[in-house]
Amino acid sequence: MQPTDNSKPPRPTLISRMLSVLIKAVVLLALLFVFDRLLPTISQQTQSFVMAKWQQLSLLQQDPPTENSLPNPLPEQGLADTWGAARSQGRTHEGIDIFAPRGTPIQSTTQGIVSKVGNNNLGGRVVVVVGPGGAGHYYAHLEDYADISPNDWVNAGDIIGYVGDSGNAKGTPPHLHYGIYINGSAVNPYPLMQKE
Repeated sequence: MQPTDNSKPPRPTLISRMLSVLIKAVVLLALLFVFDRLLPTISQQTQSFVMAKWQQLSLLQQDPPTENSLPNPLPEQGLADTWGAARSQGRTHEGIDIFAPRGTPIQSTTQGIVSKVGNNNLGGRVVVVVGPGGAGHYYAHLEDYADISPNDWVNAGDIIGYVGDSGNAKGTPPHLHYGIYINGSAVNPYPLMQKE
C-alpha cells in the first residue's frame, strides 16, 4: 500500500478570492477609464488626418488657376502688375504688391489647405494656402494673422490675415505681397486675377 499524497495546495479562503476579484475589477475599471479618455482623441486625430489627406488629393486633381479666375484678396483695392520689377540683391519681384491701409483684412483667393502660418526673412509674417492643382498662394508682409493654423481648410473669401509691412517691407507703405507658385515655380499672379 502506498502512502497517499496530501500535498494538495490549500483552497483559497473566501476573503482572498474576494480580494483577487476586487483587484481585477479595479484594474479593469482603470483600463476602461484610460481607453474612454484616449479613444476619442485618437479617433479625432485619425479622422482629422484622413480628412486632410482626402482634401489634399481632391485639390491636386483640380485644375490650377487660369486667366481671370482668382478674386482680388483685397477687394476694394486696385491691382497693378508689379511682376518682375527689380528688387535688392539682384532679385526680381515674384508676385504683385497690393497697397492698402494697415490692418485691412486679406481674403483667401481660393479654397485650400493652410500649409504655413509663420515668419520668413523676406516676407515677414506670411500665410501659404495650397489650392487647386497644388498651386501655392503666398501672402506676405502681414501685420497679423487671422485665427488660422496649418492644416486648416479655407474657402475663397475667408480672412487669413491683415495688411502690414513686416519682413523686408518694414518702413514701406503697408501692402500685401501676393505670389503664386505652380509646380514649385513662381508665376505672375496678375493675369490670373479678376480685374474690376
